[in-house]
Amino acid sequence: MQITRKGVSTPVEGTLPTLGTKAPHFKLVNLDDVNVTNDDFLGNTTIISVFPDINTSVCDRQTRHFFELASEIKDVTIVNVSNNKKEDLTDWCATNGITTTMLRDNDGTFGKDYGLWMPEFKVLARSIFVLNEHGDLIYSELVPEMAQEPNYEAALAAAGK
Repeated sequence: MQITRKGVSTPVEGTLPTLGTKAPHFKLVNLDDVNVTNDDFLGNTTIISVFPDINTSVCDRQTRHFFELASEIKDVTIVNVSNNKKEDLTDWCATNGITTTMLRDNDGTFGKDYGLWMPEFKVLARSIFVLNEHGDLIYSELVPEMAQEPNYEAALAAAGK
């Protein structure tokens, strides 16, 4: 699979999970160094916002946008996933006065299982996943250009909002 980065094609390893199936199991680490799995979100519709690097303008905008949406919508859990270091995510949250769920893919398993690993840059590809209350994948978007924001409206529509 390929996406572009500033118009230049770059490979993304793996295959996106299939819509209508159980989302691949994940175990990620939050900012308190606690393991979090997708089972922790069962019972709620969940939007998973994946970004390559919190210290870039597009990732900053994406995370802020979903943080703002989280305060406006009910019955939807929004989580953010990257392979940034804990310090980067903690500093970003503190600097911006934002408290949100930040999960780290420390071992790269999430990126590989969700078909998002970009080996050339050693980051996750920008993407959005929506899981229903049963943990089924009901929407996914792999953003085709790394420097573009995801389709927020489509993700919200899939989440029923």
